[in-house]
Amino acid sequence: MNMKRRKFLARSLAGVGGIVIGAPALWAAESKAGTFDPCERFELGKTKIKVSRMCLGTGMKGGGGASNHTRMGKEKFEALIRGAYERGVRVFDLADLYGTHPFVVPALKKIRRKDYVIFSKIWFRRGGIKTQERPDADIVAQRFLKEINTDYIDLLLLHCVTSADWVNKLEKQMNIMAGLKKKGLIRAHGISCHSLDVLKTVAAEPWVDSIHVRINAYGDKMDGPPEVVAPIVKEIRKAGKGVVGMKLIGEGLFRNSDEKRDRTAQFVLGSGCADVLNVGFEKVEEIDDYAARIRKVTRTTA
Repeated sequence: MNMKRRKFLARSLAGVGGIVIGAPALWAAESKAGTFDPCERFELGKTKIKVSRMCLGTGMKGGGGASNHTRMGKEKFEALIRGAYERGVRVFDLADLYGTHPFVVPALKKIRRKDYVIFSKIWFRRGGIKTQERPDADIVAQRFLKEINTDYIDLLLLHCVTSADWVNKLEKQMNIMAGLKKKGLIRAHGISCHSLDVLKTVAAEPWVDSIHVRINAYGDKMDGPPEVVAPIVKEIRKAGKGVVGMKLIGEGLFRNSDEKRDRTAQFVLGSGCADVLNVGFEKVEEIDDYAARIRKVTRTTA
């Protein structure tokens, strides 16, 4: 099937609200037997949350309640979200730190909420966001629900956890989040890992449903060298936790290197280091490019 034919079919299969529903099927058709499918849907760890292999991250150069995505402006950012959905992306990674809560639901207003997944993160540390107060997780979660305009958040994380003693230090917030899960306001909870010491504790911690981990083939923007981080992460997956990989293009460092993007996709998927690939794409062309790289990765039993 040539490119003109693929574009014609994608346009012909337009769904409600102009959302294209043909592109995922076309991507899947291009995936060869024994390789990864960028449109694949599966459960994240033991959470029962059905995710896509690819995730649109919204925190490129994020901080202070803004990111490269919010700096695009509402029209361009929402067009990117719709373009990601058209291409089979069903997971959107948000955070208070990025200021991206108000954008996803309006962009996908004709799509049923159950047909896509929202991750978000609570910033509990000093600095980083405009407000000085750090209310408990139940108060913060209620604000998130209003900002996002949703009845529930699929996965809520404690953002940027660095202390090896995090379970004791954050016990109160963990208990509150467990309560939110029982009420159905969140479907799962976990942490965004930002130190090797934290990673080493995750597999044995029953509270953790899923983690975000910095992982690529080169060690850039990571918590340690790949040969150290990878075995720990694989043990976390074996323990039944979901694993969302981030910094896959080194926070943009690999954007212009075909070799590094290919090698990292092969390393992360081929060695079983992550379930979901979370990338801060800023153009739909980058999504297409990364999908093509995923399709080249051979499945193994790792």
